[in-house]
Amino acid sequence: MKLTENEIRDITKYLEAGKNLPEKDRFLLFEDKKEVELLWNGKSGDLTNVVLPFQVIEQVDEPRSEEKREVQGSLFDSKTGRQVKGWNNKLIWGDNKLILSSLKNGPMREEIEEQGGIKLLYIDPPFDVGSDFSMDIEIGDETLTKEPSVIEETAYRDTWGKGEDSFLTMIYERLFLIKDLLANDGSIYVHCDWRLNSSMRQVLDEIFGRENYRREIIWTMSASAGFKGKVNNYVRGHDSIFYYVKNKDNYIFNKPYVDYSEAQLKRFTKVDEDGRRYKPITKTRRVYLDDSKGVPISDVWNDIANFQTVVNSEEILGYPTQKPERLIERIIKASSNEDDIVCDFFVGSGTTAATAEKLSRKWICCDLGKFSIHTTRK
Repeated sequence: MKLTENEIRDITKYLEAGKNLPEKDRFLLFEDKKEVELLWNGKSGDLTNVVLPFQVIEQVDEPRSEEKREVQGSLFDSKTGRQVKGWNNKLIWGDNKLILSSLKNGPMREEIEEQGGIKLLYIDPPFDVGSDFSMDIEIGDETLTKEPSVIEETAYRDTWGKGEDSFLTMIYERLFLIKDLLANDGSIYVHCDWRLNSSMRQVLDEIFGRENYRREIIWTMSASAGFKGKVNNYVRGHDSIFYYVKNKDNYIFNKPYVDYSEAQLKRFTKVDEDGRRYKPITKTRRVYLDDSKGVPISDVWNDIANFQTVVNSEEILGYPTQKPERLIERIIKASSNEDDIVCDFFVGSGTTAATAEKLSRKWICCDLGKFSIHTTRK
């Protein structure tokens, strides 16, 4: 774009005075401008490209079950039970920026690509600006407070040291690295709440492309919400989960269904000459009950309760941000197939890893919190 003499004069004045250019001038100067862009202090397109070695601390060589052990044959040594070949799931302790960079640029990238690449990423980043890595742990009748380590304190400072600016800088670079690691037919689900969901949507649009946005899933957590509301406000009862794909023309999606309710079953009022129940849609079209998969699930999920509304559950580990397995199960089943690689780089209590394992998916998970790694391992 050719600048006018007045525009050149004004821009030169700002540069000579050492002042920041007004946004209108920045867009005039650079042709690769974005029509809509979220800006914050510290935003940068520079990506980490460091490659660090992964140190193996522990290797758990057990197949998923004794039944599978017989089928797998030479995958496991018959005498020692140690795995001799094939994919190893990975639980990694460390800074996920360095982990993502090392996965992207290091030798493990080839191993990931040989398995078809990463098909699904679910992340639940730390949105609670008032929290840190300290945690109350119940041991018998006593409650002990686990204090944050130096590494965790540094991560907390870098993430929330400048408030929202710090968080956006942290998540921006990680999402770029994640996009590069995703398979071409892969998907990402980003879990967030009211604190940053508006900013997160704009960041995801910028990195993955607005055309690759699929849905904002509203997880209502329970039918009755179950949260104490402020006197002069509505009761908060939902989180947002943003669903994007790498390529809108080619991605895995296994449409999920739920069973018909009693009221919906009553709509199958007709019976044909073969005794099959159906409901008429038009004069020429009908839906048969025995052919139907059920009701397609919408983007409002109000059938999965949050742990705050469930008192007795074997799942509950006391981890403050833990999510129900049913929630992660729905996502994994919808956007991956058996033997695909599923990842979570803010794994927390390990729900993604545990659920992926139960659903016969391969997985890579990591977290910086040592308590998170111990909880996930257990």
